[in-house]
Amino acid sequence: MIQTKPFSQACENNKEVILQKIALVFDQPGTILEIGTGTGQHAVHFAKNLPHIIWQPSDQAENYQLCLPWLAEAELPNINRPLVLDVNTRSWQIPPINGVFSANTAHIMSWPDVEAMFRGVSANLHNGEAFCLYGPFNYNGQFSSPSNRQFDEYLKNRNSTMGIRDLDDLKKIGTANGLDLEADFEMPANNRLLVWRK
Repeated sequence: MIQTKPFSQACENNKEVILQKIALVFDQPGTILEIGTGTGQHAVHFAKNLPHIIWQPSDQAENYQLCLPWLAEAELPNINRPLVLDVNTRSWQIPPINGVFSANTAHIMSWPDVEAMFRGVSANLHNGEAFCLYGPFNYNGQFSSPSNRQFDEYLKNRNSTMGIRDLDDLKKIGTANGLDLEADFEMPANNRLLVWRK
């Protein structure tokens, strides 16, 4: 039976611009953990174009197998099988890693989950290694665009624990976990790529 590949238009739209930036950050051989792999479109695109990297997909228990059709079709030697990852787990059951990437997760997670993600990322990175976080973010408590304000309302209507996070709040939990904001790249569609360095 042929398994239909899941598809995210957002991934198709942003995968190349994200690649251009993370290629500058993840420029050394190593294993990169992706938190919230989803469909697997990012994993395949990045692993294909960054052959020096081993890509480690992960997602919540109900979603971690979603990427398998994309991974199976790509047959890339530098993508590991996806792992179940609950960011709230005290000790993440993952192989040794050298960097972390996550896209469009911080506004879907509850705030305690975001804090747990930063704690877990820091616990698994060595000094000098990076965490790239992509998505929409607020600045000084303000939305960066009317569309982001509408998106935030949509998220909160779905679940009151969701919402676009403010950079100042993220900096505080970054600092608390030994992660400094090194770069803040402007991306299309009112998104950003934040690079945190341990």
